[in-house]
Amino acid sequence: MAGVEQRKVDEDETGMRLDRWFKSHYPGLAFGKLQKLLRSGQIRVDGGRVKSDTRVQPGQVIRIPPMGTDEKDAAEDPEKRHRGQSADGEMLSKMLIYEDPKVFVFNKPSGLAVQGGSGLSRHVDQMLESWRNKKGEKPRLVHRLDRDTSGVLVVARTRGAAQALTKAFRERDTKKIYWALVKGVPARPEGRISTWLVKEPTEDGDRMRVCAHGVKGADHAVSNFRIIERAGQDLSWLELEPYTGRTHQLRVHAAYMDCPILGDSKYFEEDHNWDFPGGMQKRLHLHARSISIPHPDGGSRIEVTAPMPQHMVQSWNLIGFDKELQE
Repeated sequence: MAGVEQRKVDEDETGMRLDRWFKSHYPGLAFGKLQKLLRSGQIRVDGGRVKSDTRVQPGQVIRIPPMGTDEKDAAEDPEKRHRGQSADGEMLSKMLIYEDPKVFVFNKPSGLAVQGGSGLSRHVDQMLESWRNKKGEKPRLVHRLDRDTSGVLVVARTRGAAQALTKAFRERDTKKIYWALVKGVPARPEGRISTWLVKEPTEDGDRMRVCAHGVKGADHAVSNFRIIERAGQDLSWLELEPYTGRTHQLRVHAAYMDCPILGDSKYFEEDHNWDFPGGMQKRLHLHARSISIPHPDGGSRIEVTAPMPQHMVQSWNLIGFDKELQE
């Protein structure tokens, strides 16, 4: 029959449900229409009839019948949307600091949310729609940053890469370094913070607090810190490394040391004896500086460093921190 396609299943698609495979390759195909094509035997795998929950394997051949102009246009649309042609695509291009066939790494600006929420009209996950590949696959988030935290954000380009990168984060086979400007100076030049954190609702949204071991819903949180440079007893430039990945972990741990991060509206308790330094922007001074993570293909590691955002560069210059250390 004219218009019939035969498509092979890729290695990255091992074990994928057939309905999800179609959603990835043909996003314009309605679920009801897919079911009808399956029931009538027009869609087959290696020549045999299949159901929507059939798991596909690499090398299998899927018979694709003619599906109408709407579905075809939707499937081909990603190929027509070249990077940079939309406002979202242009912004992602400016944020991109590393790419290979399996991975994107972005330098996320402060103020841009990673995922949607109430009152958010723009976020990274939605912006990634503009970078679907030729198969119609949308790049996948594998970790998150707080909305006001800038810096390194790793995104998988394929399903298989997403599984490998998610596993690396879950098994803590990553090294993430953050830079922060904090009030005061920690009691030690370096050390480890180990606490239990629990989420509690407030009028200003959810907030994490340090609690005792055994409190219902509490999670263990561990962070390492090191003083890079200090400005007297007033301010410190810290290197922070989270071992666990709890919500707001570094922000809570900095405040727990009585060294809250400048510009942190949730965890910087007002101190009438301390004035916010003049000339600095009242924005969160926390930046995901670098990451080291195993490459999804194995055998090597991805190591990426992100330049600081302008409001932090401004503060560093105002204080007079060593410029060579910033490179």
